[in-house]
Amino acid sequence: MLSDKSFPVIEATLPLVGSRIGEITPKFYARLFAAHPELLDGLFSRSNQGNGNQQQALAGSIAAFASHLVSNPGTLPETVLSRIAHRHASLGITEPQYQVVYEHLFAAIADDLALVITPEIAEAWTEVYWLMADALIKLEKGLYAAQANGKMWTPWKVAAKTPAGTGSITFTLEPADDTPITAALPGQYVSVKVTVADGLRQVRQYSLSGDAGTSRSFTTKLDDGGEVSPVLHNSVEVGDIIEISNPYGEITLKEGDGPVVLASAGIGCTPTASILRSLAESGSDRQVLVLHAESTLDSWALRSQMTDDVARLDGADLQLWLEEPQAGSNAGFMSLREVDLPANASLYLCGPLPFMKNIRNEAINAGIPATKIHYEVFGPDIWLAS
Repeated sequence: MLSDKSFPVIEATLPLVGSRIGEITPKFYARLFAAHPELLDGLFSRSNQGNGNQQQALAGSIAAFASHLVSNPGTLPETVLSRIAHRHASLGITEPQYQVVYEHLFAAIADDLALVITPEIAEAWTEVYWLMADALIKLEKGLYAAQANGKMWTPWKVAAKTPAGTGSITFTLEPADDTPITAALPGQYVSVKVTVADGLRQVRQYSLSGDAGTSRSFTTKLDDGGEVSPVLHNSVEVGDIIEISNPYGEITLKEGDGPVVLASAGIGCTPTASILRSLAESGSDRQVLVLHAESTLDSWALRSQMTDDVARLDGADLQLWLEEPQAGSNAGFMSLREVDLPANASLYLCGPLPFMKNIRNEAINAGIPATKIHYEVFGPDIWLAS
């Protein structure tokens, strides 16, 4: 809860700080990496730094958190915090690193707002930061404690490397040692760490795309804009050992017997395919509507898996959108306006941010409550604040 002393200060300065934080965060990262270049080795993504995604993510999370404290006194944005905590845990973020971030972030704020910042403003925003940090630290400790082992990274052997649609490959991994395995829930992801050409280690999260068991299966697209997928596609072979994290992610299939709508676009089908597989494996009698959008039929990475699983479920139906339509598909981009959505359905979303924002808005307009819309975001989650 934001203190009575800080509340009016944050309320008054939120528009200013919110408007400037996009400029503050690049200065923060420049300071951070100058002082701690080791953070770029196996923790922070260089590609996200280069394209600005990391700056947007930090800016969006801090501004959204402060805005929530002002708009909803006495509460915390639990959904956003949970999503961030799972992402942090998948990277191995530790409690002392929050102090490091605080030191360099607030030095950047003081520099950017030097003409207007006062001790009262600095104190109030410090309170906001530590309210958010302390909440995340608590959540992350719980996530670490729930794992079957106390390790951040464990070795796994590549058992299979299978083409999966145009430009995508499915990697199947088996344990490479006797480390206890945490059971993955449908829809969760793992972080994968590889060494890139210049010797630096880089990390990326990938949704687990199949029935987990004692193996791990994830599907990657070569041209995803990062540094990890090209290494996996071009350098990692069957029999090689790679390091992955324990499974994380809070967007998992909720218990119940109500209808389920799984909507995805492109490689975003990986978590929804995992949820669909779990429904098929359990012989679920829930009504399931699978909605997927692709550029071409050949681009659909998990086409066989998903169509097979739909066929296994008596209550499942599939609708497909293709930019280059074929018989049986819809033309163009996905829209819910012509879809007969089941009453009382839970919607699970994954895909590019513009796609998810559009489908979420259409779902709400169609009567699906926001509380029943679940989505996985691999990138800045700034649109939630709108």
